[in-house]
Amino acid sequence: MNTFVAPLLEALIFHQSRNPVSFHVPGHKYGTMLSDVNIGKRVPETDTPGATRLKSWFEQIMKLDVTELSTTDDLHHAEGVIKEAQQLAARCFGAEETHFLTGGSTAGNIALLMAACNPGDIIIVQRNVHKSVLNGLMLSGARAVFIGSQLDKESGQYTIPALDTVQEALRRYPEAKAVFLTNPNYYGMSTGLKKYAEAAHRQGALLLVDEAHGAHYGHHPELPQSALQAGADGVVQSTHKTLSAMTMGAMLHVQGHRLNRAALSNALSMIQSSSPSYPIMASLDIARAILDAFGEKWFEKGLNAASFLRNWLNRNDHPFILLEQSGSSAFDQLDPLRIVIRDMTGTLSGYELLKRLEEKGCWAEMADNRHVVLLIGAACGNDEAVRLTDALMDIASESGLRMVKENSCKSTASAFASTSAVFSTNAFASTKTVIEADITEPIAFERRSLTEAEVMTVAVEHAAGYRSAEQVTPYPPGIPLLYAGEPITEGKVKALRILSDSGAKCQGAADSSLRTIRVIKRETNK
Repeated sequence: MNTFVAPLLEALIFHQSRNPVSFHVPGHKYGTMLSDVNIGKRVPETDTPGATRLKSWFEQIMKLDVTELSTTDDLHHAEGVIKEAQQLAARCFGAEETHFLTGGSTAGNIALLMAACNPGDIIIVQRNVHKSVLNGLMLSGARAVFIGSQLDKESGQYTIPALDTVQEALRRYPEAKAVFLTNPNYYGMSTGLKKYAEAAHRQGALLLVDEAHGAHYGHHPELPQSALQAGADGVVQSTHKTLSAMTMGAMLHVQGHRLNRAALSNALSMIQSSSPSYPIMASLDIARAILDAFGEKWFEKGLNAASFLRNWLNRNDHPFILLEQSGSSAFDQLDPLRIVIRDMTGTLSGYELLKRLEEKGCWAEMADNRHVVLLIGAACGNDEAVRLTDALMDIASESGLRMVKENSCKSTASAFASTSAVFSTNAFASTKTVIEADITEPIAFERRSLTEAEVMTVAVEHAAGYRSAEQVTPYPPGIPLLYAGEPITEGKVKALRILSDSGAKCQGAADSSLRTIRVIKRETNK
C-alpha cells in the first residue's frame, strides 16, 4: 500500500475529529450556520430534499475551513504543520524552499518581481507574459526590457524568446537583475531552459520562470524537464492546473543563493491574504502527497488516454488536425497531457468548435480563433477519451465537414490567423539587426491612473498610432494583447478585429465588443 503523508491535511482532520465548537472566524462555523433553505432550480431534484442536500454539501466543504489556531500553524510565520508541508513540497519538486500560494500563480509572479527588483531596476521580460507579470512590474517599480518571442509558424503561437535574443539583451543591459520567462505556454509548447539559466547566471542575473502550466513537469520520463531541474532560481507553478490542488492553489519554488529570500517572504506577506484558505493549502499538501505516494504511476492513466487521442486524431476519417511539433524551431517539446486541435477545413473556428463540444458535454480548457486546447490530465481515462472522439465525429457529421484529410489541408491555416502573432516588440524600437529589433528600450510602468481628460474613445480601426489607455487581455490565456501605454500598431488593430468578430472574451476593455478602444490623447504623449 502506498504511504500517504499530508501533515497539514492530517492536522485539519484531527482538529475536526475533536468536535470543536468555533468561537473564531470564519463565520460559517464549520458549515453549521446554514439552516434549511430552498435549493436553486439549477440543482436537479433527487429523492433527498433539496434543502437537506445543500446543507450537507456546504458542511462537507466547510469542515476544513479554519483559521490560524495553535494546531493549524500560520502561513506567514510557519513553524508547524504548514512548515512541514512546505518542506515536503520542496523535496518533492526539487527546490530548496517552497512557498504555498493561495492566490494562484498571480501571487507568485508578483512576489518574484518585487523580491528581485527595486524601483528603477532593469529586468528582461518576454513580451507574451501573463497579465500578472505586468502588474508585478507596476508594483515593483522595475523597468522592463521586453524581448520578442519565437513564432511557431504552423500554429501561429509564440513561445519563449530565442536564446541568442536573451543573450543579446543581457549584453546590451548587463545591469539587468533578472530574466523573466514563461515556459510552457498555454498550448503546452516548451523549451529546455538549461542554457537560458547559464546565460543569465554568467551575467549575474536571476532566471525567473512562470511555469504555471508545467507543475507536472519533471515527474515522469515522458514529461519535459522542469524549470527547477534546468537551474532556474525562482519558479512559480499552478499546482491546481495540471495536478490535483484546488483552484487558486499554487507553489513558488526557490533554489540557490541569488534570490533574496527574506525579500521574497516579505513580498508574499504583502500580496497574500493574512487569512489564507486552509482548504486550498490542504489541497496543495494533498497534491504533493499524491506524487510522493504514487510517483510516475500517477500519470500512466492520463498518458495512455492522451496517446489514444493522438492516434485517433492522426487517422484520416475525420477533419480534425492535431498540433504537433513537426520540427518546429520555436519549441523543443509538447506537453503530452495537453491536446490542441483545429478543424483543418477552416469551417469551424476554435470558438465555434469549443461551443459544439460543450453542447456534447465535453468542456475544453480554452479556444482561440483557430484552436481548441484540451487538458487531458493524469486522471483522464480511455472512456472519457472515447466520449471526446464520439463528440468530434458527431460534430463533423452535423456540420457537413469533409471527412478525409488532404495534403493541402495546411493551406487553410491562414483562414484563422492567430491573434497571438502580434507580440513582436518592434513597435518600440527601430534598430538594425533582427535580434535588436526584438529588444525594447527600458519601459517603466506607472501606477498612476489616467484622468478622463487624458483619454478618449476611438473606433478600433482608427486606433493605430495611439497608445492604449487600457489593458486588453483575451482570457484565457490571460496574456495582454495591449497594456496601458503600449503603442497600438496596425497588427494589433487587426488582432482586435479578429477577437471582436470571433466573440472572444477580453478583460480590461471598456467596450466588451472591442469595436472601440480607450486611448491616450496624443497631446499627453509629447
